[in-house]
Amino acid sequence: MNCCDLVPPHVRAIAPYPPGKPISELARELGLSEADIVKLASNENPLGPSPRALAAAQDALADMALYPDGAGFALKAKLSEKLGVAANRIVLGNGSNDVLDMAARAFLAPGASSVYAQHAFAVYPLATQTAGAQGIAVAAKDYGHDLAAMRAAIRDDTRVLWIANPNNPTGTFLPWTELEAFLETVPPRVLVVLDEAYGEYLPPAGRCDTAAWLARFSNLLIVRTFSKAYGLAGLRVGYGLGSADVIDLLNRVRHPFNVNVPALAAAEAALDDAEFLARSYALNSAGMAQLVAGLAGLGVETVPSKGNFLLAKVGDAARINTELLKRGVIVRPVANYGLPEFLRVSVGLAGQNARFLDALSVVLAALAALEPRPDPCKDCL
Repeated sequence: MNCCDLVPPHVRAIAPYPPGKPISELARELGLSEADIVKLASNENPLGPSPRALAAAQDALADMALYPDGAGFALKAKLSEKLGVAANRIVLGNGSNDVLDMAARAFLAPGASSVYAQHAFAVYPLATQTAGAQGIAVAAKDYGHDLAAMRAAIRDDTRVLWIANPNNPTGTFLPWTELEAFLETVPPRVLVVLDEAYGEYLPPAGRCDTAAWLARFSNLLIVRTFSKAYGLAGLRVGYGLGSADVIDLLNRVRHPFNVNVPALAAAEAALDDAEFLARSYALNSAGMAQLVAGLAGLGVETVPSKGNFLLAKVGDAARINTELLKRGVIVRPVANYGLPEFLRVSVGLAGQNARFLDALSVVLAALAALEPRPDPCKDCL
């Protein structure tokens, strides 16, 4: 027996989170040029970071020998001003994943349970399992959350309920009025984690000031990120909004100095770049329309999405993904989400989207040509 043999069974049973394939890895595997590879797998902003954020991060590098402000005072102050939420109701994370993990470590333990939807973000069951708690997966409704069924799934030992709106990887969206009514029914002893990682991609008229709900729901934790529309995925910075008591508990399990110096500076600057955020939204809207039309033209069914990605039902997704990789196109198979016939495609620049559609057209045609044709004389006398 060694030290690994004594690790708790719930940890040994964890399947590590599978990240999107990096461009450099595919280039090494297949001998391709990195410049010839298109990556539409990780829901990154194809515009890159905000120019203001990039400049701020570069300036902050001069302080890399110093520890960051562990409390993130300046970024919290900017968020507080922008959102109308007191600084003591804000927690910063090394990406929003860090905040999700804090919630699990603070509120879950062996003997407790959490509730999440089928096809919801893989980190919810992963964080639950890491805490030694039991996950309760509720069957999806039209690829999204079935709120009535999720409410019915809450048990006496349930401590956390996870909701992503819009949802990843399906892109489904819950109307705000339905979600608000649902929150009214959840017992105060259950923490509701509302993951809004893709909120900036919603149409302006369809957005909601959910931070205002915090005054009514002390058991609500809103989680957001700078990784998507703000284009800062590589720096890892996100935040959570909740009651002072919830945030205090998260800070007790938060790692010290969990957000680095350039990330803090970049996020603060990004909040002031409204023009970049508007460009990101407009580009995504146009790219989404391009992908939806292109896939429809190929006879490929899609799930309506409110994010910066799209689920495409291609059939033998694993095989098609392999063929796309050979052609230098990286998308995301989602069999691990219980969707083996689908590929998730991030919205890219117009040329990247066209490259994917062209490659998929070639792959689908090649596979169709390999299918056995019916024998015209099978029933001949």
